[in-house]
Amino acid sequence: MSEIERGRGVALWSQIGDILAEDILKGRLRQGEMLPSAQELATRFEVNRHTVRRAMAALEQRNLVRTEQGRGTFVQEQTLDYAISRRTRFTQNMRNLNVDTEIEFLEDAREIPPTQVAEALGLGRNEYVYRIDTLSHADGHIVDHSTAYFPAARFPGLPAVYRRTRSVTKTLNEFGINDYMRKHTRVSARLPEATTARLMKQPPGRPVLHVQSINADPRGVPVQYGITRFSGDWVQLVLMADD
Repeated sequence: MSEIERGRGVALWSQIGDILAEDILKGRLRQGEMLPSAQELATRFEVNRHTVRRAMAALEQRNLVRTEQGRGTFVQEQTLDYAISRRTRFTQNMRNLNVDTEIEFLEDAREIPPTQVAEALGLGRNEYVYRIDTLSHADGHIVDHSTAYFPAARFPGLPAVYRRTRSVTKTLNEFGINDYMRKHTRVSARLPEATTARLMKQPPGRPVLHVQSINADPRGVPVQYGITRFSGDWVQLVLMADD
């Protein structure tokens, strides 16, 4: 049985869209699940593939599905509203959304930073930073791949503290910095580097939200330069007014 009714004055593509939308909204098709192919759906509903493609386009307009070139059509995941304000804190943001979180430590290094990072942190030539790379998980999904740089001379031994706390806020607290504020944020959409695509388990052709930021202590002295690549499927950035 095709599940659609012919001759009742409602376009076949619209009926197909409504049936699939109901499957999505009632959880019969789960977030992130790949839908059957256009040929499979055409067979199920006894229509041609053009009719199925029109139904898929309507579902995309309703933000119920997303299509990845060369892979297929997937049920659209619910996005997380990630607030960016003067005091941006990952853990607090996720707590406000009532989701479970985990910070996965990847690696750390003591190194001479790229010129852009050194200038942002107010460092001279040949001054070292600590670089820390992490993955952030929310409700079991990877939401970002982050690289954070900290002045090594000001924070001796910082990686060991971060490994223990898994928190920038708690780490800086142990160095006597009880508050820090976002001094600068730059957001762009770009294709991920190969490493980021692999770590985030996403196709290299799917853009990420690329966020560059500087955090400073209450005196305005930079304490952290960050590069965070957010999954565009899972995260929606919300720019907040000053606290």
